[in-house]
Amino acid sequence: MVAQILDGALVASKLNTETAARCADLTARGVRPGLAAVLVGDNPASRTYVSSKAKTCTRLGLYSEVVTLPAETTTAELLALVATLNTRTDIHGILVQMPLPAQIDAQVVIRAIDPEKDVDGFHPVNVGRLALRQEGFVPCTPAGVLALLDHYDLPLRGQRAVVLGRSTIVGLPLSLLLLHRDATVTICHSRTTDLAAVARSADILIAAIGRTAFVTETFIRPGAVVIDVGINQVTTQADVQAYFGDDPARLADLEKKGYTLIGDVHPRQAAEVAGYMTPVPGGIGPLTIAMLMRNTVLAAERACRR
Repeated sequence: MVAQILDGALVASKLNTETAARCADLTARGVRPGLAAVLVGDNPASRTYVSSKAKTCTRLGLYSEVVTLPAETTTAELLALVATLNTRTDIHGILVQMPLPAQIDAQVVIRAIDPEKDVDGFHPVNVGRLALRQEGFVPCTPAGVLALLDHYDLPLRGQRAVVLGRSTIVGLPLSLLLLHRDATVTICHSRTTDLAAVARSADILIAAIGRTAFVTETFIRPGAVVIDVGINQVTTQADVQAYFGDDPARLADLEKKGYTLIGDVHPRQAAEVAGYMTPVPGGIGPLTIAMLMRNTVLAAERACRR
């Protein structure tokens, strides 16, 4: 068996086309959707993520504003900025890039964001709305997973879904979304006993644990759908060959950048067992950004109705 690849980049492109059209409609009516991204410090990965989001905003027609603060910024200083962004009518979405420096209380900052501008979907109000199936903002990565499954007409009702990871950013909200679609959901974590056996019971297996190639063939039921949310780096030729064989593109990537990306799922082993699987990169990553753009335009549409 060779797994069918679920092309997240393709689905993201289609979603972005729809978002751009909605953005153009709003702009023609005098309201250009605006996203403010706040970056504290100089974390290279965070800087790359924020830059990618800003570029996508520009490409789709949204207004993008990146606010960069020094690493020594205090919680009070960041809260003051958030308060200002909350009042600005040209800003419909506020994104505070995580992780924040250790001296900043991230939860206090998240709670300070206006829930109507919380396009990440992390505010307790939006978490509660999701749990109660009320209108709010759904976290971008879980929303992207659902969009991918829907695009490929992969059924959820009555299916057994196993989610590896219980984070409030991915695992928990994704479990709620699956439950709302009538899947039977099991959430696994570091204290789950016989994890591989639980995972093998899944029709849909979602890995979001942040451990390189942790999910091997022993975790996967033949024919299952495997969604890999993880983003990790492989930095040695031996590991690249172990995970990807003699894939020339991966070896070239390693030589050029010093690393190549891999998820939480062992790609070679999963491809031999799964029915469907997402690649890394090109799977869930592009969909996360696409759903952020979609949430920002949705925030602007709702602002017009208020």
